[in-house]
Amino acid sequence: MSRSNQHFVASLIHTIATHTSDVNSVAFSPDGTLATASGDKTVRLWNTADFSELTASPLVGHSYYVHCCTFSPFGTILATCSTDGKLILWDVKSGSKVATFQHSSKQSIRVCRFSPDSNYIVSGSDDETLALWDITTKTLVRSYKTCHDASVVACAFTPDSTFIVSGSSIGDLRVWDAKYGHGKALIYNLDCHDLGVTSCDFSPHIRVKDHGISGCVTYELATSGQDNLVKIWEMTADLSCASVVLKQKLTLKGHEGTVNFCCFSSNGNFIASASIDKTVRVWDSSTGQQLCEVEGHTRYVTSCAFSNDSRLLASGSNDKLVMIWKLTTQEDCIDNYKEPQCALKTKDANGVHKPMDSWSAEEVGDWLGQIDLGQYRDNFVSNAIDGTELCNMNDKMLIDLGVAAMGHRNRILRCIKTAQNKPTVSRSVSNLSDNGIPDEYLCPITREVMKDPVMAEDGYTYERSAIQGWIDKGKDTSPMTSIPLKTKQLIPNRSLKMLIQNYLDSGKG
Repeated sequence: MSRSNQHFVASLIHTIATHTSDVNSVAFSPDGTLATASGDKTVRLWNTADFSELTASPLVGHSYYVHCCTFSPFGTILATCSTDGKLILWDVKSGSKVATFQHSSKQSIRVCRFSPDSNYIVSGSDDETLALWDITTKTLVRSYKTCHDASVVACAFTPDSTFIVSGSSIGDLRVWDAKYGHGKALIYNLDCHDLGVTSCDFSPHIRVKDHGISGCVTYELATSGQDNLVKIWEMTADLSCASVVLKQKLTLKGHEGTVNFCCFSSNGNFIASASIDKTVRVWDSSTGQQLCEVEGHTRYVTSCAFSNDSRLLASGSNDKLVMIWKLTTQEDCIDNYKEPQCALKTKDANGVHKPMDSWSAEEVGDWLGQIDLGQYRDNFVSNAIDGTELCNMNDKMLIDLGVAAMGHRNRILRCIKTAQNKPTVSRSVSNLSDNGIPDEYLCPITREVMKDPVMAEDGYTYERSAIQGWIDKGKDTSPMTSIPLKTKQLIPNRSLKMLIQNYLDSGKG
């Protein structure tokens, strides 16, 4: 997915409700396998093609909460860590244990990450230390014992596997040498996040100065914290002398509670963040612009992850659920938008859309075919049901015309109202979309709950950015009726906005 100025639309495509306790971590492998780790002591593996559980799943080996799961760069090994003090490496295909590591203190391990070169894995513990492990020899390479003065809850390798960054629950951030054995922090920032760091992740992008002659490289780091913020940092290093400078670049504001987790997309263009405010947000990593706010969980969102192609976003929560969202740009929604079947498609000799009350009986018959009810065409035509008669149609008249199925009668009446350009807004929740949300709360273009509903000249209400994008692309007809829009004026629908907000505040949305 390319970088775009358009906002994203997140559509829920699947919910996993198998775990019996908090979902603490989610991760995608390069081939699309999804791992989910839970307080129920299990880790589960899922095929995202059909969301079936893999035969090797569940992975059972921890005796307490599983805090973190992460795939190796090639996706063949999964690492998990737990309150039981164990870091376990699993063979993804067979589900068997490859290795088990423990810090010398045997205290809880909060986080683990593979090096991008696949040689090492680093783990952070409640014992305030980091440990670096060799995956091939299954041995401890180095323990950073003068690490932090609190639990190590975040760590990440630079994309070239040269450095490790770690963060603690009191808010400090430290940088370590991962190659040459330096046991002391190369740099530290005591004020990274007020109240505590919760996670960190590096962009895959590296900027090399002077074509590598000077040995200076710049990395991009994202951190999240209990101050409700995501921060983006530039970390510049002189590889010739292991000198490191850390400079804050952007602050991403929007969350209304602790940000539990943040991660880059595989192309480095986007950042996702998960928060106590029950949302996941997607950001443009270069500008800090919020591209999408994802709402669906009923409790704290603990973790999130992009698929390798950035088209899927997974989120885990204290509500015991894993939700998988499809990400599309609003521009794609507009380009792929299909006009409703009941939209008016009848034109006069000059190519102008004809109003329904001027249709002939034959045109009414054609219209029935357009809405997939062509089986009633002959009855309507033989009874001379032209556009005028159709406009005055009611349920009893439809029964007399042989439309016995209630669903078919309802469809005809709904489509008459649409083709007449007379949208209806039901205040009840009986008119529900597939995901249980009242249909009138969804933008017809994006099919997402509207945050800034506006009414267009066609009488329909849309998300402002969606209908504005429609107009900006040169489309001059109504998305719902295909009738030309005589004016591009958009009027805020404040009453509907209030209804939507009340619905969301009630916890139903």
